[in-house]
Order: sequence, then structure tokens, then C-alpha cells
Amino acid sequence: MNFMATKPPSTPTVQPVARPVQDDGGSVVLERRAQKTLPPQMYQVVMLNDDYTPMEFVIVVLQEFFSKDREQATQIMLKIHLDGKGVCGVYSRDVAATKVDQVLEAALKAGHPLQCVSEPVE
Repeated sequence: MNFMATKPPSTPTVQPVARPVQDDGGSVVLERRAQKTLPPQMYQVVMLNDDYTPMEFVIVVLQEFFSKDREQATQIMLKIHLDGKGVCGVYSRDVAATKVDQVLEAALKAGHPLQCVSEPVE
């Protein structure tokens, strides 16, 4: 089950690495141009509230899969409980997808309907 929102990949524009420049002697000299790459798109892992998953289980999941201490995990759990959803962390696309899969698998094994999704950070 994949909850990650994706868009079709765009073709990157390729700029020449070097361009010839004429000097006074008639010879050709290559001039380097710095290539700029954009940082990767980041995704936030969002846990959704339900009426059946115990709060303690959510805290354990936050500690185990998102490396949160007890206080941070409790604060995130309360945000999920009160607001209906809460951000557990922000990661690259592959890491976020892995975290979502880990949470869903742990919830399934424990018999809880906990849901978790990843969405791009705007």
C-alpha cells in the first residue's frame, strides 16, 4: 500500500560544462562553468489519528522508528490526538517511504489500525 504522492519526473535541462573562448593568440581556451544542482525534494511523515490505536503504542512507534525521546514522542502523540494528524519527521523520499512502511507493518503486527502517510514539504 503506497500513500506517497508523486508527480511524473521532469527531464533535467543540461547545460554545457565548458564553452570555448577565443584568446588573443587565436587558440581556444575552455572556461569552466559551475553546475548547480537543486537539493532533493523533502517529504514529511504524517501519522493520522484514529479512535482505536492506544496512545502508548503511538509513543513507542515514535521512539522506535523516529528516534524521539519520551517527551518529544508524547508531544507528537498529543498533537496527533488533538489535531487529527501530526508530523513525525522530514526526510528524503526513500527514507520517508521506508518509515511509513515500518509504521504500517508494526501497526498491522500489533493489530492496530494506525495510518501513516508521507507528503511533500511545500
